[in-house]
Amino acid sequence: MASATAPPAAGDTACVLDRDGMGALVRELRARGRTVIGPTVRDDAIVLAKLESAEELPYGWGVEHEAGYYRVRRRPDGAAFAHSAGPQSWKSFLHPERVRQWAADRGPDGEMTVRPERDEPPSFAFLGVRPCDLRAIQIQDRVMIGGPHRDATYGARRGGAFLIVVECTEPGATCFCVSMDTGPAARPGYDLALTEVVDEAGHRFLARAGTDEGAEILAALPRRPADDLTRTRAREDVEAAAGRMGRTMPEVDLRALLAGTLDAERWNDVAARCLTCGNCTMACPTCFCTTTEDVTDLTGDHAERWRRWESCYDLDFTHLPGGSVRGSGRSRYRQWLTHKLGTWWDQFDSSGCVGCGRCIVWCPVGIDITEEAHALHQESLDGQAGTEDGRP
Repeated sequence: MASATAPPAAGDTACVLDRDGMGALVRELRARGRTVIGPTVRDDAIVLAKLESAEELPYGWGVEHEAGYYRVRRRPDGAAFAHSAGPQSWKSFLHPERVRQWAADRGPDGEMTVRPERDEPPSFAFLGVRPCDLRAIQIQDRVMIGGPHRDATYGARRGGAFLIVVECTEPGATCFCVSMDTGPAARPGYDLALTEVVDEAGHRFLARAGTDEGAEILAALPRRPADDLTRTRAREDVEAAAGRMGRTMPEVDLRALLAGTLDAERWNDVAARCLTCGNCTMACPTCFCTTTEDVTDLTGDHAERWRRWESCYDLDFTHLPGGSVRGSGRSRYRQWLTHKLGTWWDQFDSSGCVGCGRCIVWCPVGIDITEEAHALHQESLDGQAGTEDGRP
């Protein structure tokens, strides 16, 4: 496969990579000092991990999942990206679960020396970012570094990250990105975008650059100009995926729906099932809340402060001197859902949900955010009908 000598500018004609080209992409990124993170099969799941080569990608693996259920399965076609969101999101690398903020030591003279943590993260290249997860990263950008109070740890990790989006051609049973307008086609914000095509003409990837750096890297790879068949097949596969979403949100103003159903009976129904375990917030690619904890050694001469993820399902999340503000599971689930779909707009000018479906899959009792939204909508309609009929 020939490679052109002059690098194309971002936005130029798309090109095609084959499986060898994918291997060359990983090698090129690593040669540039990038730490490549991508999907791979590990511990009976498709997880995100450091890749030494493209051969570690989950070629020939897919997933089966539903509410509270997840299994990997073999595929006959050898596709690398024909699977939907796994248990992790890119949040794990940009906004780590646990970060040390400082350490302090007491010297022989009793003086304390405090050393702030200076995080020097690797230069990341994220391979296999789904369009919904690209939107999640953009939402976290707004939360963590888009306002007056910037998070230095997130900013350092995000600033140099190279994003390679892979468009979805096979949505999962719990996906609803179409409802949230986040996929399955790639939106602006990527460095490179790929669409995997597997058909009678072979296994290949339609590639295009979104930035000059992306174009420069493409130019260094073995590639060929995009042909009409590959372009058409890629477009048709993504369009077909949009029509095969496993879930939907009600086609209403979700912000208004949540604001108008704070006293709905449905909250009692979900509270009877919810374990308040916080799995949904841990799996969610946009949840960002943290707390801090101080630890010391047995001598008391060494102390550290750590920041770690926190969940609004934790009883102590809103603990005040008089007790917890949200003492019931009902109130804590309602807080999470109304914030995610509603009041996030007031804070950050967008929804906090991207339709990835992780919270549905990784809920141990299978609570489904889309089912709850539909139920609240139906209860609202029933209430309006009762009022119109003269019922109380």
